[in-house]
Amino acid sequence: METKLVLLGTGTPNACPNASGPAVAVVVGERAYLVDFGPGVVRQASKAYFKGIDPLRPDRLTVAFCTHLHTDHTAGYPDLIFTPWVLERREPLKVFGPKGLQNMTDHILSAYEVDIDFRLHGFERANEQGWRVQVTELTPGVVYQDELVTVEAFPVSHGTLESYGYKFTAGDKTIVISGDTAPLELVAQKAQGCDILLHEVEYAAGLASRLPKWQTYHRAVHTLSTDLARVAALADPKLLVTYHRIYHMEIQDNSIDLEAEMARRDAAILREIREAGYSGVVVNGKDLDVFSV
Repeated sequence: METKLVLLGTGTPNACPNASGPAVAVVVGERAYLVDFGPGVVRQASKAYFKGIDPLRPDRLTVAFCTHLHTDHTAGYPDLIFTPWVLERREPLKVFGPKGLQNMTDHILSAYEVDIDFRLHGFERANEQGWRVQVTELTPGVVYQDELVTVEAFPVSHGTLESYGYKFTAGDKTIVISGDTAPLELVAQKAQGCDILLHEVEYAAGLASRLPKWQTYHRAVHTLSTDLARVAALADPKLLVTYHRIYHMEIQDNSIDLEAEMARRDAAILREIREAGYSGVVVNGKDLDVFSV
């Protein structure tokens, strides 16, 4: 059965116009499993659907996993709850993530109680299940299993936030997603020999240009390209894909050729990874890229 990794959003907290908020989908056969729900998640899923990925039709989005509760990874949560319901999702959304996810969910549902009431009892008479959310707050280990996939959550290091990476196993295919994390040997262990390792990355030369306090902070909570080379060398994935790329070089001039500038920075990140000693296959993922295994 074909397994795909679909990058719905590869961005960061910055409002980069060519990278939507962090969100990816593991698609196994006719079922999609989301990881994170950054801004624009449902519209990105719809774009993927119209490019031929049928399981990402919005009303079919029913299972999602959250790496951590930072806004860039969760600001699309209300969208994921309500838009598929408006489009006739008929079952509750199942969401898995760290402690605090239930509280976040409760407050979102409370914030939209007027909308929910109108759609249930007003002229529309929407179905009574599609807006509901079944939350599971995680501990490490296997957290989800069905006839197509087994999902393992493992702790990663992102400051004081409870944060998880995820390992998806579908038959003999394995995809590992780091989430936001400092470089960890545990990620390499979980990704050992996997088909795809999707990992966040920072531009090392860009970070070196920032104030010392920011260098200290970012080294503690994210993974430099030079450190990613070490993690990937230990993991030895068939394919390394970067996302959530932090460049540390903001563009202030709207007359610049954005596409050319981002291509230059992406090439520099790949060069740093290779020069740090990683010789495997590595690409920078972009929104709506699809990788089949």
